Amino acid sequence: MATRRDYYEVLGVKRDASEKEIRQAYRKLARKFHPDVNPNDKSSEAQFKEVSEAYEVLSDAEKRAKYDRYGHDWQHAEQAEAARAQAGYGGSGFRTQYTDLSDLEDLFGGGGSPFGDLFGRGNAGRGRTRVHYESMPGQDIEQPTTVSLEEAFAGTTRVLSIPQPEGAPRRIEVKIPPGVRDGSRVRVASEGGASPFGGPRGDLFLVITVAPHQVFKREGDDLHVTAPVPLHIAMLGGEVEVPTPKGSKLALRIPPETQNGRKFRLKGQGMPQLGGSDRGDLTAEVTVVLPTHLSDEERQLFQRLAELRGGVKV
Repeated sequence: MATRRDYYEVLGVKRDASEKEIRQAYRKLARKFHPDVNPNDKSSEAQFKEVSEAYEVLSDAEKRAKYDRYGHDWQHAEQAEAARAQAGYGGSGFRTQYTDLSDLEDLFGGGGSPFGDLFGRGNAGRGRTRVHYESMPGQDIEQPTTVSLEEAFAGTTRVLSIPQPEGAPRRIEVKIPPGVRDGSRVRVASEGGASPFGGPRGDLFLVITVAPHQVFKREGDDLHVTAPVPLHIAMLGGEVEVPTPKGSKLALRIPPETQNGRKFRLKGQGMPQLGGSDRGDLTAEVTVVLPTHLSDEERQLFQRLAELRGGVKV
């Protein structure tokens, strides 16, 4: 089995790195290894998953503290700690890990001991601890999942293969709702790890990353897009088409003498609000496009304009 690399090594940061340094390192590596940037590159895909896994743990203060203490076994150690705490001896110095509650009962003298009620052999307390153990759920599992901006806009699905105790994986379809963003968590109940005590399974969480888009830039629920405007429309006014994440286009009215860099807000044309009915806005920033390959007549017209504006004849 391949050795898993230290998460700090994966992100290329020191163990005392700040949250900002960890976030910056993740963003740089995520852009470098993202599947959309490296299509059909299995090595980059594996590195992207490794980077996402490292960031998911180190960006969470509680998980990071447990990882610093236990390493890659932090999830199992967390579960063991919880079990010991429920048994009443967490942190008390006991080194033996009891898997059968009868061992604990015998250790403290069974029904004749003052600890009998605590471990299930006293009168009213009989069986309570065992029942409590059996109700403990399994470990929650997080699965990094990347979606496109269009998928985040409209919602999408992912088909996952869930391991089963009997060995035959079960395939499930998970719905990803519209409006998800980087860091959104989609919960799939009872599809996580199995309980070591026979209780219910934990939950599965899809941790979302929205892939960078070539046309749109996202800020929260708002989108930003560049609107190329021919020079004559910028000067005289007219209409240009602006793309939307739906795949359609909107007509944007350009007033006469519109300057390069002017921004127009299209209300309610941005991303849907996760779990809500509102939508963000779409901001279109004008980029004036200068004409090329001028004809003689066009060149003469620009020359005449230069003369009228006080320019020098060329």
